[in-house]
Amino acid sequence: MEFGVFILAQQRGYHQRSQDVINNSIEQTVVAEQAGFNTAWYAEHHFNNYSLSPSPLMTVAHAAAKTKTIRLGTAVCILPLYHPARFLAEVGFVDTVSNGRLELGVGSGYQQFEFERFGVEIANSGAIFNEFLDIIPKALTQKIFEYQGEFLNIPPSSIAVRCVQDPMPPLWVTSGNPVTLGRGVREGHNLFVTALLNGNEAIAGLRTKLENIATAEGKDLDNDVKFGFLRCGYASDNASEINAYLDCARFQRRISESLKFRRAQSEDGYMVKEVPTDTDPTFEQLRKNLPVGSVNEVIDKLLEEISILKPKHIALQTQLGDFDQKTMLKQIELWGDKIIPAVKKEVGQAVALA
Repeated sequence: MEFGVFILAQQRGYHQRSQDVINNSIEQTVVAEQAGFNTAWYAEHHFNNYSLSPSPLMTVAHAAAKTKTIRLGTAVCILPLYHPARFLAEVGFVDTVSNGRLELGVGSGYQQFEFERFGVEIANSGAIFNEFLDIIPKALTQKIFEYQGEFLNIPPSSIAVRCVQDPMPPLWVTSGNPVTLGRGVREGHNLFVTALLNGNEAIAGLRTKLENIATAEGKDLDNDVKFGFLRCGYASDNASEINAYLDCARFQRRISESLKFRRAQSEDGYMVKEVPTDTDPTFEQLRKNLPVGSVNEVIDKLLEEISILKPKHIALQTQLGDFDQKTMLKQIELWGDKIIPAVKKEVGQAVALA
């Protein structure tokens, strides 16, 4: 069982400077390494306060200079917003400067707001994404490659700075589309999934979905597929701390849905309005759904979720909204000191008995 931190780098209001948000993200990475987390993941979004991380590859390159052992991942590069030649060259460069610590997460994107500003039709995102999946293994494993597709065309070319990892960095595919996830399974890539802020019923449904996808590809989900689970969680005996974290998690959901479904716009062209909706979960629902509470309660809930979903990797959302940085750094340390060792011990014993 591996653990990562997922860093969204959000700005909930102008009381947060963008510089502080980015600096906090890097500081969380350094503390996560010290706490024993396996990976730090960085998002990609543009032109609004949902996330201030415009280039996860740039963030990985910077974080690589601040760390030594923790693996550094993109979660995810929104491939239709990239020129393939530049993207591929930067992947080789980033894997080099991180000394082979890059985990390459990729996705097709979902926020029309972003696509409009890059001049890309979101209706074409799936097709462009699939062409990128054709190109990436070719470019990173072959000295000379070329590609002619409907959207992407590259004449015979070679990536100048080769990846350190052989044959290439691990590729993580995220999508809500079973066909896309099926391709990831078929081609031996890792998957990244989430149940958002939902509870055990949704996790069980996610497990069934993944089992069906793996079976359709002639694979066994547990033995043939590595997949990670993105999750919100927080351990404390202080109810106000937990509520502050849950409030930031709900903020994330509100802004994400506003951008996806265009429910609300910003007043100034940047800061998206946080608008409550009829589908907002209550704090009581979130406390029931998520691994939050005392250390022991978090451990028990995580073990319950792991027994249902059986992921190989859990990515804990740490940088959300305007949650207090000092408190979050202590939280990361707490997970490294108590929660992760306990979960790994129990999971290891369960595997040994199986």
